[in-house]
Amino acid sequence: MKKKWIITAAVIAGFCLIAGGYKYYSQSKSSEAEAPAGPKAKKGNILNVNGLVVKTQKLTDELSMVGNLMPDEEVDLTFETSGKIIEINFEEGARVRKGDLISKFNDKPRWAQLSRYEAQLKLANDRVFRQSTLLEKDAVSQEAFEKARTELAILNADIDIVKQNIALTELRAPFDGVIGLRNVSEGAFANTTLVVAKLTKISPLKIDMHIPERYADQIMKGTKLSFTVEGINETFDATVYAKESEVDAETRMMTVRATYPNTNGRLTPGRFASAKIQMQDIPDAIAIPTEAIVPEMGVDKVYKYVNGKAKAVAVKTGLRTDAQIQIIEGLLVGDTIITSGTLQLREDLPVVLDVVE
Repeated sequence: MKKKWIITAAVIAGFCLIAGGYKYYSQSKSSEAEAPAGPKAKKGNILNVNGLVVKTQKLTDELSMVGNLMPDEEVDLTFETSGKIIEINFEEGARVRKGDLISKFNDKPRWAQLSRYEAQLKLANDRVFRQSTLLEKDAVSQEAFEKARTELAILNADIDIVKQNIALTELRAPFDGVIGLRNVSEGAFANTTLVVAKLTKISPLKIDMHIPERYADQIMKGTKLSFTVEGINETFDATVYAKESEVDAETRMMTVRATYPNTNGRLTPGRFASAKIQMQDIPDAIAIPTEAIVPEMGVDKVYKYVNGKAKAVAVKTGLRTDAQIQIIEGLLVGDTIITSGTLQLREDLPVVLDVVE
């Protein structure tokens, strides 16, 4: 009986060992399956890479920016004095010309004052004439004559002041433009802080943009650019006419300003503009992806694919865009360069090309 029990225990123990080993084996295989696949870079000592056959192509350095359309001139129309509005002479959204009467205060008291002064003017002139005649005959004193002249000068000054005050009752357009929404009504009492309406000159329009500092000396007055606005399937041409005097120390950007004629008034201020400036255009450039360049000790290198191995060559670069860089020396048309795994490359490392463009 004892012997039978020992055999039974041994069988159970063996089963447990087999079950435990199977579980461990299953977990190990599962872990291997779930482990993230690393870069399929190496098979033994061979590196799998992508390649590119060097050829000539058109290389364009194009600067893209976002700008704001702004009016050439803009002003809040306000009176220079206070009074009751008796006239509003514009339609909202209408075009007005420089000098057009926009609105007017009640000016009757000022005109009455002017009439009174002008009536006194003839008497004052006559008084000066008589005093001058009498002075020549020594019939009056010099003091009396000077008093008459002073009274005439004061009266003329008062007339000028009243005329100026009358002019202040009129609100006129300071330039050609489009007048905005009205903020007042006839009969309202207005003062110098009340905005009657906004006047905007929309022909031409200005475009403000910010450029990286490396382009600060390249973009000058007269530089041409093109831009688009959302909702209009058309490209517009503008010209840079001014730029800020310095680069912003925080953003390392410089503000430039362009002008667009907007002759027909089609575009409105305040819209965003996506602008482009073509900086340089090389028709037959040897250009490669920027990620193919490997800087080493101040020297730019590129790895070529030669007979199944990576061969480093020093290159001289030229024009650089966001995605490509021009090679001036070091590569020839037809060379095959390595464009991936560049950080793992070393001289004479065996490589296999997975993709060749």
